Amino acid sequence: MADLLTIGEVSKRSGVASSALRFYEQRGLIASERRDGGQRRYPRHVLRRIAFIVFAQRVGLTLDEIGAELAKLDPNRVPSRRDWSRLSGTWVARIDERIAELERLRGGLGECIGCGCLSLDRCRLANPGDRAARGGPGPRYWIGDRSSPPAVDALDRQPGGRGGEDASGEGIDAR
Repeated sequence: MADLLTIGEVSKRSGVASSALRFYEQRGLIASERRDGGQRRYPRHVLRRIAFIVFAQRVGLTLDEIGAELAKLDPNRVPSRRDWSRLSGTWVARIDERIAELERLRGGLGECIGCGCLSLDRCRLANPGDRAARGGPGPRYWIGDRSSPPAVDALDRQPGGRGGEDASGEGIDAR
């Protein structure tokens, strides 16, 4: 096997487009040698770095975070299993957070996500008077902010069993 690979060979082996490889190189995540005519040649061990980049992106790391992790490795040697284990050891918590986020998304697909839009019938019951907006911008319930529970409670009820207001200022029946 050749010690140096062309960009096309690296792209084929890694499954990453040549344009992305050039971008990774521009960002300092991978390195190549230049031949006559400016053709790139990559050392074979760049395939492991690329696999790390792809995996880290799927976990949710930014390219800046990935660059900081890769900077901890010697760029002139093949990373070992121990190297990868050390770098990825902190990812478990991040993966758990993403799983929890996806579970909240799945659970909220048919419900109000607390965006404050008040456009769905359900929003008038789950988010009367746009309570979710008190927690800040964005879909508060979807991102896991439960400081203002989505259910109508006694404080939101008005005399006569009315609860909250819709976008027009009219009372909403919370029964």
